[in-house]
Amino acid sequence: MKSAANIAFRNLNRQKKRSFLLGGAIAFGVMIVTLINGFAGAFSANVAENFSHLMAGHIFISGAEKSATGGEEIAVIRDDAALAAAIEASGIDASYVTRRSEFSGTLIFEGKKIRTNVSGVELDRELYLRERLMLKEGSWEAMSDPQAIILSEKIAAKLDAQVGDRILVQMKTVTGQNNVGELVLAGISHDAGIFGQMFSYAALPYVNELLGLAPGEYQSMGILLPALKQTEPAGDRLYAALSESVSVFERGKKDENGAMTPFQKLISEQSKEEWRGVRYRMFTINEALAQIQQIVSALDTAAGVILVVLFVIIMVGISNTFSMVMFERIREIGTMRAIGVQRGGVRSMFLFEALFLALGGAVAGILAALVVMGGISLIDFGMDSPAFLILKNGHMSFFLPPLRALLNIGVIAALTLLAVASPAEKAARLEPAEALRTQK
Repeated sequence: MKSAANIAFRNLNRQKKRSFLLGGAIAFGVMIVTLINGFAGAFSANVAENFSHLMAGHIFISGAEKSATGGEEIAVIRDDAALAAAIEASGIDASYVTRRSEFSGTLIFEGKKIRTNVSGVELDRELYLRERLMLKEGSWEAMSDPQAIILSEKIAAKLDAQVGDRILVQMKTVTGQNNVGELVLAGISHDAGIFGQMFSYAALPYVNELLGLAPGEYQSMGILLPALKQTEPAGDRLYAALSESVSVFERGKKDENGAMTPFQKLISEQSKEEWRGVRYRMFTINEALAQIQQIVSALDTAAGVILVVLFVIIMVGISNTFSMVMFERIREIGTMRAIGVQRGGVRSMFLFEALFLALGGAVAGILAALVVMGGISLIDFGMDSPAFLILKNGHMSFFLPPLRALLNIGVIAALTLLAVASPAEKAARLEPAEALRTQK
């Protein structure tokens, strides 16, 4: 007597068209879910990597200062010798150490106004910025002007400003005093999509002058690592080294209600503390972009919902199909029962058919998704694409954790077996004599 698995495989092979249609439906559902999972898997890493270059680091240290009498906090790093020593003591592998200052100000040109953040950068150190920030107009050489600024296409369009125009800026110094400066538009970068207004760059010395900082002072240090995956281990080691040499705010606090990201919680808690003198806060790109993780979680949740919805629909079709299969084979089942096949054997035969369909469809769906991913990843959208922040060097990228793929296969197999459980049970309960008398 052949085993239930062999009979199930023979039955599927005998009805090739039906098996192909059912397996194809499963494969389509798996392919869609796998594409969403693959996109979500690479989404946060791509955004974090691109932001780390635009923000000049994977790990950041910012300085804060309060006078002996209290008062407002001043964002400044006046002497970074202790910070440099802590970096060396931590043993982290830093590709670049950058220094930046930043202000939020209002740009004014011919009666038009727009508010934006302006980062003061050391272009001689941040050469990699040129690889991430593609200019549509102007040139990097024009940034040699001490008052030069690079604006995104979106900001320049709202101001109706052209390369070479002189733009006024209104902002506040680190001590809260109103100040006015003049900037020269040296370059216009390609639009960064929804983040277009976040990135404007000027020379660090002039930004410091506008902020009221002395030469050599700045507001934040960025540490760029060779790879994003090194961020958290390196961050832990650096925080430990900093804690031994300088006064540093506590990091890693989480909001129990989930209303704030770890970085927002960090700032919120620090604003409530009473302190004097100089303190530093350290955070990582992952903490600063914690909301990106929330987007990834939402995508994963959406993939799970789509998986369930698709397979509820597919399960109905599979269940109806196997009910019809049971009726078509009713005399065959009666014969099998008459020659000694037990109910468990009949039940197993149907369940094995469902399992083979599920596994075959799931594997085919994952392979189809991998082919689609590979094809899409070959398309060069360019570094000037509005979606470049979610791209990897101008290309779409995907990452599917093996455990996620195995979990999807497990869910599909379970749902398919559940769909066939009722028809399989009915087939197993058929009495041999009654089944043999049945006319199809």
